[in-house]
Amino acid sequence: MAENNQQNNQQNAPAEDIGRLRQVRRDKLTELQAQGRDPFQIVKYDQTHHTQQVRDNFEALEFVAPVDEEGKAVVVPMSDIPADKLVSLAGRMMSKRVMGKASFANLQDRDGRMQLYVSRNDLGDEAYADFKKMDIGDIIGVKGFAFRTKTGEISVHVKELTLLSKSLMPLPEKFHGLTDTEIRYRQRYVDLIMNEEVKETFKKRSAILREIRNFLADRDFMEVETPMLVENAGGAAARPFVTHYNALDEERKLRISLELYLKRLIVGGLERVYEIGRVFRNEGVDTRHNPEFTLMELYQAYTDYHGMMDLTENMYRYVAQEVLGTTKITYNGIEMDLGKPFERITMVDAVKKYSGVDWNEVKDLEAARALAKEHHIEFEDFHKKGDILNLFFETYVEEHLVQPTFVMDHPIEISPLTKKKPENPEYVERFEFFMNGWEMANAYSELNDPIDQRERFAAQDALAEAGDDEANHTDEDFLNALEVGMPPTGGIGYGIDRLCMLLTDSPAIRDVLLFPTLKSTGK
Repeated sequence: MAENNQQNNQQNAPAEDIGRLRQVRRDKLTELQAQGRDPFQIVKYDQTHHTQQVRDNFEALEFVAPVDEEGKAVVVPMSDIPADKLVSLAGRMMSKRVMGKASFANLQDRDGRMQLYVSRNDLGDEAYADFKKMDIGDIIGVKGFAFRTKTGEISVHVKELTLLSKSLMPLPEKFHGLTDTEIRYRQRYVDLIMNEEVKETFKKRSAILREIRNFLADRDFMEVETPMLVENAGGAAARPFVTHYNALDEERKLRISLELYLKRLIVGGLERVYEIGRVFRNEGVDTRHNPEFTLMELYQAYTDYHGMMDLTENMYRYVAQEVLGTTKITYNGIEMDLGKPFERITMVDAVKKYSGVDWNEVKDLEAARALAKEHHIEFEDFHKKGDILNLFFETYVEEHLVQPTFVMDHPIEISPLTKKKPENPEYVERFEFFMNGWEMANAYSELNDPIDQRERFAAQDALAEAGDDEANHTDEDFLNALEVGMPPTGGIGYGIDRLCMLLTDSPAIRDVLLFPTLKSTGK
């Protein structure tokens, strides 16, 4: 039992002993290398199955070893095992229980864990001694056959075992795993090894993206890619990251949106385009914000924001059903039903519903400012009447929008790229989609009038000069594209990370980003 105890000591070791344990592992590696058996020289391994495939196909793979007259299993040479019964697995050894001439271990691969039965009679004295020297965390390959233990657990009877890579760092203690949140984010590779639920979260994230693409492919959307390094970071109200392009000796910005380039493609006649990509905003970090995040924007010619509502409702319902098997999701104990028709309400009606203030009765900027002061809502000197309406919305309404809700018809001041409502030009054909009190998507009937767009850009330039570092700036090439002519178009941007948070019941955006932005260590 000495080897078994050694493994447990490694997993339960205090921090000050980690250096000693790492040295023990390095010594084992040095010994192997001296014997000409360096595991890092192995370049490939013939992996025929993953653990879940063994479970799913167990009836076809099971091999029942013969027994002697006393009922003891007979050692069967691997050459005598039918080829269709042999399996070859590869993965990380997560536990080991040595019991003299026979042992049990657990191998973990992409799909999960599989119990291994390892005996000296099968491997031979030398190979079995090598196995006993292996450490938790070592990456191994095994060949053998599938069987059920006396307790009914599907396992693999190992006939051949190969050390494929030596782990030189002990894994965290097995019963408590990796629980320090900061370390989990910094060492996601260890987090994925130790916490199965974390791996499942990112499998679901991958499935969400796959099903979004399937949904859009069925509707003839074309996936494209647009620049990340841009001269003018437009399309959203956000502060960009700024860098210097040495080759051109020019300032560049990291994009804050995908919008303006995708609209250029609508001008070019592609009609239905989308992009899923990283955008970068030089802002704070909290449970729902990371300075780089995944945004999806799509644009469809010859439709409007009502078409974007229909598409959004259908897409969310489809993705939830395909990924989760249900349109009812639960986040933080709260159930949200994507199967029911989504509520549609104007921003003015929503503010009236939850604050009691009827914005239709607010005649001018001075009246808006007076109301804001009365309701203790702070605003900036450059804020217009529509900006203050939006502050009322954020203060009184957002937290109530738990079930899927489209909030329509925003004030023009906060929507510089959106078509005005013909019957009321103070407002635009825009909606934001909310769930769980969060903004999940933002959509427009896109502004395609180049003259109006130039005036809106000029207003944004004025805001920038007044100190608004989130304002847009005039983009001459985009205006040139609009002058070439853009058809009536509906467009929308989706926060992919927030969608992943909801569908995986993850409390923070960092839990759905494999490598979230963190402050540098030592600072």
